[in-house]
Amino acid sequence: MEHKKDTKPIISIKSLEKTYNDESGETRALRGVSFDIMPGEFVAIMGPSGSGKSTLLHMLGLLDKFTGGEYFLKGRKVENFSDDEVAHMRNKRMGFIFQAFNLLPKASVLDNVKLPLAYSDVPEDEWFDLAKKAIDAVGMTHRTYHKASQLSVGEKQRASIARALVNDPDIIFADEPTGNLDSRSGGIIMDIIKRLYYKGKTVVLITHETYTAEYAERIITVRDGKIESDKLVEHVRQAGEFRK
Repeated sequence: MEHKKDTKPIISIKSLEKTYNDESGETRALRGVSFDIMPGEFVAIMGPSGSGKSTLLHMLGLLDKFTGGEYFLKGRKVENFSDDEVAHMRNKRMGFIFQAFNLLPKASVLDNVKLPLAYSDVPEDEWFDLAKKAIDAVGMTHRTYHKASQLSVGEKQRASIARALVNDPDIIFADEPTGNLDSRSGGIIMDIIKRLYYKGKTVVLITHETYTAEYAERIITVRDGKIESDKLVEHVRQAGEFRK
C-alpha cells in the first residue's frame, strides 16, 4: 500500500550543526546535515555508535537545540517556536519510543500509558478510553493492570509504544527500539512500528542494525556527523506494500 504524500515535508533540515563544548574541547556531533521527510514516510537513520544519529534524533524531536543550520517542522522554523509550542509539539504531535523504555516500574501499564495525557489538554474523563485503545493496539490488553516491573522486556517495549501512541501523534520517533530485545521480540516490535507506518504515521527510526533499518522505506546512513547515503530500501520499493 502506498501512502498519499503531501507535497510539503513534515520535517526539513538544512545544514544542521551540533557542537558540544566541555573541558576536553569542542566536539562536532553534526556537520551540515540536510534532508526532508514527507508526511507518512518511514525513514531509518542508521549508523555506528558515535556517528551522530542519536544526536540527530534529539534535534528532530525538539529534545535538544542545534547550534547551526535550519530546522523546519510542518513548514515553520523551529527557532520561532515559543517554549509552550515546543512543549505542545513534543507532547501532542510527537511520540517517543526509547531503548530503555522509561516506564514507572511500580505503576500499572494503564497508568504508564495515561502519563502523557496528564500534560495535555485532553479532559481527564477521556484518559481511560484513550489509554485502553493504545494498549489494545499493541496487543497488551491482558497486561493492562500489571505493574511495569512484572512485564517481560518485550512487553515493556510494547507498553512504551502504547504510551507513545496515546496522544495520536503525527510523528513517531523510535530510538533503538529493539536494542534490548531478542530477535523474536524485536521482530514483534518492528511489526507494530511497521503497522503504524501502514496507518499513515510518519516514522523516524534510529538504529545501528541492518535488519531493523530494512523495515523502513528509506535509509539515511550517518557517519562522523555527516550523511553518507540516502536511499530507498530496494525490496520495499519493489514490493510496494507492508504486511498488515
